[in-house]
Amino acid sequence: APSPAMASAGGAEPERPRPKPFLIGVSGGTASGKSTVCEKIMELLGQNEVDRRQRKVLILSQDSFYKVLTAEQKAKALKGQYNFDHPDAFDNDLMHTTLKSIVEGKTVEVPTYDFVTHSRLAETTVVYPADVVLFEGILVFYNQDIRDMFHLRLFVDTDSDVRLSRRVLRDMKRGRDLEQILTQYTTFVKPAFEEFCLPTKKYADVIIPRGVDNMVAINLIVQHIQDILNGDICKWQRGAMNGHGRTYKRPFPEQTESSAVLAAGKRSHLESSSRPH
Repeated sequence: APSPAMASAGGAEPERPRPKPFLIGVSGGTASGKSTVCEKIMELLGQNEVDRRQRKVLILSQDSFYKVLTAEQKAKALKGQYNFDHPDAFDNDLMHTTLKSIVEGKTVEVPTYDFVTHSRLAETTVVYPADVVLFEGILVFYNQDIRDMFHLRLFVDTDSDVRLSRRVLRDMKRGRDLEQILTQYTTFVKPAFEEFCLPTKKYADVIIPRGVDNMVAINLIVQHIQDILNGDICKWQRGAMNGHGRTYKRPFPEQTESSAVLAAGKRSHLESSSRPH
C-alpha cells in the first residue's frame, strides 16, 4: 500500500485521510460580531476546549490575508490614512489558494499579520484538516471565486451605531487617538462598508440580526451543521445543484458538559482584540 502523504507544513506525522470539510463563510460590517458568532458556534459544537490539532471545527479570518504594504502604504497606515476596508487591501490569490487547499483536506500555513506594525510576519499558523471551517471577514463574499467555495454563507447584521461604538472602544484600548479613529471611520470604513460589504449581503443564505445576541438563529445554524455532519442531510443543496454534491456520513462526537461551557477568559486562537474588523 502506498505510504500516506506527509503533512505539507513540515510535521513529522502523516496526514490521515479525511472527508472534505464543510466550508462556512461569515461576513458582516466592522465590529458586527463575526468572530464572536464563530466562537459561539464552535463552543456549541463542543470544540473550543479541544486541542487545536484535534479540532473538528476551526475559525479562520480574512484579516490574515492582508497584502504586504509598501513603505509608502505603511507610512499612510500608521497615520490612519490607508484603506484596510477596500477589496484591494487583501491578497485574494493567496486567500483563494489557501481555502482551496483547506477544502481539499490539506494541512496549510496561514499568514500572520501584525496590525501594530501593519506587516506580515515571518511566522505562520499551521492549520490542520477539520470537518467544519468557519471563514470570517468583511469581504469574504466579495470575490466570486471565493464566494462560490462556501457551502453555507452567513451575514451578521448589527446596527451601525452599535458597530461604531464597539469599534471606537476597541481602537481606543489599543492606544489610538479618538479623532483619528473617527476620521478613519468616516473616510474609509463607513463608505467601504456601504460600497463593498453591504451589497454582498444578498449572497447570504442566512442573515443573523444582532449577532451573538440572536441565540435562536445561532442554535438553528448549529443544529443544521450537526445534521450535515451526522449524515441526516446527505447532500448539500448548492453543491448538488452545481453538480458537486458531497455525501456527509461521518458521526460528530457528542457534546460534553465540560466542552459546552466557554472557559472564562479563553478564546479561539484568533484573538479578535488584535484584529481591525
